[in-house]
Amino acid sequence: MKGHFFVPLLLVGLLQNVGPLAGQVRTATAAPPAKKAPAKRIVRRSAPPVDPTLGDNVDGEDLTIRRAAVAALGTMNGSVVVVDPSNGRILTMVNQKLGFKSGFIPCSTIKLVTSLAALSEHVVSPETVIHTTRYTSFNLTTAIAHSDNQYFTILGNRLGFERVVHYAQMLGLGEKAGLDIPDEQPGVVPDGPPKAGGMGLQTAYGEGFLVTPLELSALLSAIANGGTLYSLQYPRTQSEIDDFVPKVKRALDELAPDAISDLKVGMRGAVDYGTGKRANYDPNEPVLGKTGTCLLQRCRLPSARGGGDADRHALGQRSDGGRGGRSHIPQSFGAALFHGRSGEEGFARNHHHLSLLPAVNGY
Repeated sequence: MKGHFFVPLLLVGLLQNVGPLAGQVRTATAAPPAKKAPAKRIVRRSAPPVDPTLGDNVDGEDLTIRRAAVAALGTMNGSVVVVDPSNGRILTMVNQKLGFKSGFIPCSTIKLVTSLAALSEHVVSPETVIHTTRYTSFNLTTAIAHSDNQYFTILGNRLGFERVVHYAQMLGLGEKAGLDIPDEQPGVVPDGPPKAGGMGLQTAYGEGFLVTPLELSALLSAIANGGTLYSLQYPRTQSEIDDFVPKVKRALDELAPDAISDLKVGMRGAVDYGTGKRANYDPNEPVLGKTGTCLLQRCRLPSARGGGDADRHALGQRSDGGRGGRSHIPQSFGAALFHGRSGEEGFARNHHHLSLLPAVNGY
């Protein structure tokens, strides 16, 4: 995948040559001493630090928001997109080269799409309990919180390929999220179910999808604002900012009336007690999220959004690397924004309405 930095796990065999002991003579009939199996060790590599702001054009950006995003991202090889979900305006984009690239496998964040499709098609309700093993069961809330792959594999098999892709496209995947943004490339929606492995590869891992930071920002903005998918716009001059007019791409009327609200309960659970509990956020500033972990070509993709009555900012962040893919940085991305920049003028006004989408750690 272009533009992606992977840190594979390397297995190194340490071969030990065992010779005869002192005084020991081998004969043709004597059994040779048993050879020890090669020892193996796992070598983990950390992604090298980078300056993610190199080459960025900050014309027209909200510099207060940008400072918060840059500080939170640090030296990760990542891209941050901050959007106002009430109108689709991009307020800042850190590492624009990476942000405009063609996309990456969404991994477990595809479960947001799967959940909305399953709720809207009445495949499950929030209370529906599905037994994933003999002794384990989940409802939708706990399955989202714990990102249970088997649960979403079952949902994928019940939904089928056509319905999954229909909702993915309705939610903006596979098309440009922006309006007249010259460098943007669209993501990809699969043209058929997986040839092997079943629908679960698509509905639990995102197999066949390529999703861009802009697409994810637009999707999470629609979740934040309750169901309006805006075309993202990136005004660069004061006159473009003054003349800015929101452009609605589509209202998500096909979703079940309570689908987004039900989804948010599970996303809150992910941060409170599930896979994103390392976010280390202030409980007075609730954060909702969805993590995702994949190996090699698949990626680590945490996503989160801040709660509030009228969310003011949506943020999409894609970061590559981390030690062995287990870095805490994506989970704590929201906390860094909240706690590190909440006192700044302009940020403090609405920091409790911030929506967050930390997005990718490849390893």
